[in-house]
Amino acid sequence: MSSMDYILTIKDDIMSQSTMQESGYDSRTRANVLRVFQWSVAWVGTCALLVFGPKFLWAKVLVFTLLAVGLNVLVGIGAIMANKRYFEELDDLQRRVHLNSLAITVGVAFIVAVPCSVLDSYHVIPFHADIASLLILMALTFAASNLYGTWRYR
Repeated sequence: MSSMDYILTIKDDIMSQSTMQESGYDSRTRANVLRVFQWSVAWVGTCALLVFGPKFLWAKVLVFTLLAVGLNVLVGIGAIMANKRYFEELDDLQRRVHLNSLAITVGVAFIVAVPCSVLDSYHVIPFHADIASLLILMALTFAASNLYGTWRYR
């Protein structure tokens, strides 16, 4: 986002004047972030369709459920490709922060998923260790480690 200076004119009008032009790198990054966001929202939408569609939209008709699975997979591949393109466009420091965040996220997922699965199978924990909980943990871990990494290198 470009910075804006507000200048008080002689007539006491406030006019906005851009002081910095957006570089090619910044505009590519903005476009890539927007693309990743759009694909992510689309993928979450197909997940919702996959979860709620059989019950509320098509009365558990197998063909429609399989079509929803196919759509979810195709949109998921699009989201992966958008993320790949985003990572390719990052500078070295940003790429390092993201790589560290991904490593921490995968590590936490493995460390938490296996014990929770075992504890769930022996009914030790009062909740079911399902994939949704793991995905939420992974998202929060990635966000926290990415914010920390960005702050650390500032």
